[in-house]
Amino acid sequence: MFDSAAKPVLVCDSQPVAIEGIRGLLDRCDDLRVSGAVHSLDAAFELALATHPAAIVLDKYLGVSGILDWLHRFVATGAASAPVVYGSSLTESEALRFLQAGARGVLRRSAEAELLVACLRSVVSGNTFLEDGIFGESDKSYNRRSVLTPREVEVTKLVQRGLRNRDIARDLGIQTGTVKIHLKHIFEKTGVRGRYGLALSGLREKGTLSLTPCQG
Repeated sequence: MFDSAAKPVLVCDSQPVAIEGIRGLLDRCDDLRVSGAVHSLDAAFELALATHPAAIVLDKYLGVSGILDWLHRFVATGAASAPVVYGSSLTESEALRFLQAGARGVLRRSAEAELLVACLRSVVSGNTFLEDGIFGESDKSYNRRSVLTPREVEVTKLVQRGLRNRDIARDLGIQTGTVKIHLKHIFEKTGVRGRYGLALSGLREKGTLSLTPCQG
């Protein structure tokens, strides 16, 4: 019998053994439980809308594009469940795109078991969890040292939307090299390292991201 007060977690993973591992992990928790397990994104979408779990764990192995589409569609439904994406390898670009698409938690599949529990507890409480180190040193705080020009503000906003330099150049009608110059000035003025740090700062300013460091 499970504790009725425990928050339900839906697991969507390509590997049955991984599902059982998460089930065994949460069986040791008083506040979390696996309420369902599926092997496809379509099944996860339908079951999530039908059962309203507190959190949904999605295996990145199911495909980055598929998960991004899933997140956009799921967020559009207005459902309150908190999606968490984990994977055996995560690039900065992938992690940022997941967050921008609506993921409430992102961590590596190689993380300690306790970190997955911490992630789930964080997202079901309404927070956003990002495993420390995924963005290297680029996840430092945004610290504006001087006022950005109107064009630099435009470039910053487009970076925070996840656009690449060539896309920013096309949108603003400027050269890609000019975008790089603007970014150099933005980094110097804000003290942020790299475009990922700048994008994370944008999420913080919107109140949608609170970094949760790994406990050593």
